[in-house]
Amino acid sequence: MDKKSKKFLFEYLNNASPTGFESSGQKIWLDYIKPYIDTSFSDTYGTMVGVLNPEAEYKVVIEAHADEISWFVNYITDDGYIYVRRNGGSDHQIAPSKRVNLHTDKGIVKGVFGWPAIHVRNPQKEEGPSLKNIFIDVGCSNQKEVEKLGIHVGTVLTFDDELIELNGKYLVGRALDNRIGGYMIAEVARRLHENKVKLNFGLYIVNAVQEEVGLRGAQMVAQKIKPNVAIVTDVCHDTCSPLYDKKESGMQKAGDGPVLTYGPAVHNNLLKLIIKDAEKGKIPFQRAAASRATGTDTDAFAYSNDGVPSALISLPLKYMHTTVEMAHKDDVKHVIDLIYAFVTQLNSGHDFSYFK
Repeated sequence: MDKKSKKFLFEYLNNASPTGFESSGQKIWLDYIKPYIDTSFSDTYGTMVGVLNPEAEYKVVIEAHADEISWFVNYITDDGYIYVRRNGGSDHQIAPSKRVNLHTDKGIVKGVFGWPAIHVRNPQKEEGPSLKNIFIDVGCSNQKEVEKLGIHVGTVLTFDDELIELNGKYLVGRALDNRIGGYMIAEVARRLHENKVKLNFGLYIVNAVQEEVGLRGAQMVAQKIKPNVAIVTDVCHDTCSPLYDKKESGMQKAGDGPVLTYGPAVHNNLLKLIIKDAEKGKIPFQRAAASRATGTDTDAFAYSNDGVPSALISLPLKYMHTTVEMAHKDDVKHVIDLIYAFVTQLNSGHDFSYFK
């Protein structure tokens, strides 16, 4: 990771991109990839697409999702406390004592998730955090004071945590799920440009919105692009940290390479081709199985239009949907390597009819 890509990574991940409010992050992403693409477009809800060789009939998608989990203001009390509801899969258990940013038309307002002190809690009848009792304190004493700050029902808020590195090996922060994916597909575009790769198909580099609330952005853009093949990158669980059950969740470990998933939505021939590319390039990889849906944008692409051959390349992630999501830097590099290998091998020798 050179200085340019690292600067982009930290700027992009430290920027807030709540589901339904992804526009500022999308601008950062597009500004970075513009030198490496031929053209770009966005759809009605803000999914951003960079395109190489847009005139080509055959269309290949590489995709990540741009949105992060967050909260909505749901109720403001007469005393100036704020109760929330989820925007995506936000975790109520980690909320107490977290700092937050409330995104208003007047700018960011700082707040905290308050919580009663340990001294006044009854250990025999202690109540855990839930959506019914977590609350935001923005330093106001009544509802009117809160509203004067520009906060109202529907105001979106995110945790106030920034990206850091641990032990020179890990990236740690909120919303690596899955804006780290947006970083990785952007780096593929950059590598193709710097290596002067001329594609004989159209490559659509898709940063989709609203995955966290049901794959909505991917559903819309799949209809717009009508791709012939889709490679989706997202995160999956590192199951080797404490409190995971490998018999239930499988065996995936951060640092051991990208995870390739088997499942009904994953096209078998396409997956075999990706494995072949990984083995040829000596790129480490792991395997996982999905019993029904992958739970990622892979499902949206696979079942769109007349059916699109799709596959999933996942980044193992510790502590998903917390503010300390952890990804191994080697895995980030190897996901980029694998997507790049697939694109260049498809360009130089793979038979498109193999995916039928």
